[in-house]
Formats: sequence, C-alpha cells, structure tokens
Amino acid sequence: MTQRCGWLISFLLHYLVSWVARNDDQDEFAKEPKVEFDLEAIRKRGYLVALVDNNSISYFIYKGRPMGYEYELIKRLASNLKVELKVKLIAGIEQAIDLLNKGEGDILAFPLTITQERTQYMAFTDAFFNTHQVLVQKKPANWRLQPPQVIEKKLIRNPVKLIGEEVHVLKGSAFKERMINLSNEVGGEIKIVEDSALAETESLIRQVATGEIKYTVTDQTLAMVNSFYYPNLDINTVLSLPQQIAWAVRTNSPELLKATNTWLKESKRSGVSKIIYDKYFNSSRLMEARISSEYSSMISNRLSPFDEQLKAGAEQIGWDWRLIASVAYQESNFDPQVKSWAGAIGLMQVMPATGDFFKVTNLLDPTQNIKVGVKFLKYLDTRLAKTVPDPKERIKFVLAAYNVGLTHVTDAQKLTQKYGKDPTMWDDNVEYFLSKKADPKYFRDPVVAVGYCRCVEPVKYVKEVLQRYDEYKLRIAV
Repeated sequence: MTQRCGWLISFLLHYLVSWVARNDDQDEFAKEPKVEFDLEAIRKRGYLVALVDNNSISYFIYKGRPMGYEYELIKRLASNLKVELKVKLIAGIEQAIDLLNKGEGDILAFPLTITQERTQYMAFTDAFFNTHQVLVQKKPANWRLQPPQVIEKKLIRNPVKLIGEEVHVLKGSAFKERMINLSNEVGGEIKIVEDSALAETESLIRQVATGEIKYTVTDQTLAMVNSFYYPNLDINTVLSLPQQIAWAVRTNSPELLKATNTWLKESKRSGVSKIIYDKYFNSSRLMEARISSEYSSMISNRLSPFDEQLKAGAEQIGWDWRLIASVAYQESNFDPQVKSWAGAIGLMQVMPATGDFFKVTNLLDPTQNIKVGVKFLKYLDTRLAKTVPDPKERIKFVLAAYNVGLTHVTDAQKLTQKYGKDPTMWDDNVEYFLSKKADPKYFRDPVVAVGYCRCVEPVKYVKEVLQRYDEYKLRIAV
C-alpha cells in the first residue's frame, strides 16, 4: 500500500512539474516562429491579420470611419493580396513580436525602427521612410508669454545635459537601446526608466505634457503629431542619426515578405504612399480637424452626434449599439438628410413604405429615423428566429435582409437546403447561394419565390458592416 502511494505521489509530482513546464513554455516570449503560415495559407484562409499599434497615427476612428497611416496602407496591401483584413490592436513592441511569432498575427503594421537585434526575431520589409529619435520635454510655464531665446535657455538642447536625469522609455523599444548608447557617448549615466511592456509611447508623451515625468524619447514623426495635441511640448532636440522605419513579418514568411515589398515598391512608384504619408504627417488641416473633433477616438469615445439615439435603439433589439452605428454609417455615413436614388431616407436609409408601416412620417428626423430602422431590424430578427436559432449567426441574416429584403434571404435559405448545405449558417452556406441569385440556374429554380437578384451587394454589405463593427469595438467603448 505504501509503495503504491509513493508511486502515485511520484507520478503526480512528475506530471505537475511537466504541466507547469509546458505552460511556462507557452507563456514565454516567442523569439522565433512557432507556426508555419505564409502567404499561400493566408490566401487560403481568406484574410490577413495585421497587428497595429494603438496610437494616434497608425489607427483610429474619425467620424465613424476607421483611419490611420498604417491602416490605409495595410488595407491596400490586403486588397492587393486579394484577401480581407482583420486588425488587432497591440500595446508594446514585445507583445507585438510575441503575438507575431505565435501566429496570432501575420504582419506587424506599425512604425518599427529597424535594429540589428530585432532582425533576430522577425523579418523587416523594405523601409517606408526615415526618421530620427527626439527628446520630448515640456516647455517652461507661461511659455507663450516668453521670447524664444528665453525659452531656449530653459530647454535641453545638448544631450550632455541629460546626465543624471531620468528619461522614461517604452520597454523593449529602440529608444532604450539608443539611450544606453547615448550615455556612453556623453560620458555619464542617463537614468533610463523602462515603462510597462503594455504601455504606449503616447502615454509617456502625455505624461510629459501633464508634468508627471520630465522626459521621454520617441520617433520624430509620432512626436510631431502629438505636438499638435500638446502645444506645450518641445520636440526639437534630436538624439539619433536617421533611422529606417518598416513593418515586419515572421522570419519563415518569405512569400508574404516578397509580396509586401513588391506592393510597397509599386505604391512608392505610383506616388500613393507619399500621398498617404502627407495626409497624416504633413497635413496640419487634417491634424487640427482631428484634434478639434469630438468624434475622434483619439480624444473621445463618440462616433457621431446620434450616439444616444443609437444606444437607445440598440436596447430595443438587444444588440451592441456599435453594431447599429455600423449599419447607420454603412447606410448614410451619418448624414441624416441623405436620400438614395431608390427613395430611401435618412440615417438608416428607411423606405417611406417602411415608415408608414411603423406609423412614422418624418424620416428626416434622426430620432424617428433610427427608431424605425431599429424596429425594422427587430422585425426581421423575429421573423428569421424561426429558421436561424443562433442569435449571433442570425445577425448576418438580418443585415442581409435589411439590405436586400427578407424574401431574397429566404430564397437563398431554400436553395442552401436543396443543395445539401446548412440553411442556418451564413458563411459559405446561405451567403454563397444568395450571391448566386443572378445566375438563371438558381433564380429560376422552383424553390425560389422572387427570382433574380444582384445579390453580391448584400453579401458585401454584411461583410463591411461586421468588419466596421469589429473595428469600432477596438477603439470605441460600450
């Protein structure tokens, strides 16, 4: 009995140690690829996963529309590769490299400084542009009332003056490496304070602006944009030679790297990349508009002037209000006065007959328009609940029916069932047969009630609404 217990305890201890070791390995920072997943696999899957930095340049929501330097470029790359785009926001370079190598993203689409050390962990694309690192420091109090020469005397211009000073940097960033080298160059210790691995460079810039810390270091491009938000910052002290900025992929993704570089060369040749660069880095008008707008995710949590009505409507149907907002943006770009060629009116593009059905006459009034649009969505949801029991899956059917009509969606369900597929599932099932309703083989089928439909549009509509909803969830809180 004692021997059995001893054997059992030994076995359990061995198993526990092995289990802990395995889980520790899973949690370790991935310095090399843990998956084999290159361009062919991405195309087969149908979408590219981009890891995008959570800052005011790379990606944000402005008046309901996803925007950003990296975002616009990565959308174009995905289109060039003929795949959809999925975005994941990250905070911290270590997290980004870790997620990339573990296969939770395909490409790091944010401004990475090319360093020799980083080439051990990932493969860089060709450089997008060159920049340099700058010191971010706060201008003296009442700086607006002081002459420039007085202000200059109170700012650090010579890096030697940083000896003995605390400089906060993002953990795992190239800024730390630069400050170590700078300490050696100036012959004295600069006190480097590493922030959390999940902190954002912009949070350090903000802390300088508010006086919580004295100094941080960042790329000149990011510093320039943030100086519009915080005019009390000085960003004119250069701390490095020019450095190359690029994206990165896993070291075992040579085909994705090659395709990205080919696309990048063409974008530069055609001038597209310069236009996008100027839009975000050289357009003071756009920067000022984003700063002053309360509908920018960089400074607020609002999408439109109609958020409260959209939230109230969402409660009526039990949906996330950001999904209703995505529908409204898809329909009207949040323009309450717009009218379509087919006669649809207002924010939710409601047809007059639908307004009459729900006893609402003034469809140009945003509150009434949203109310009718939501009531119609709820009506469709109730009808489709009879054939699509899963509420999450049913959302796709409801969106398609809102766009093209319930009968066309019902026809597609009948075709799906007839051809041995699942009429309760959207992707690759009902979606597929709805898109086939322009083909005589399908729209003349006896099970079809309303015939021809150019139904590629509602399929596209569902994808775009849900993609925008996913993007709203990244930057806009519930």
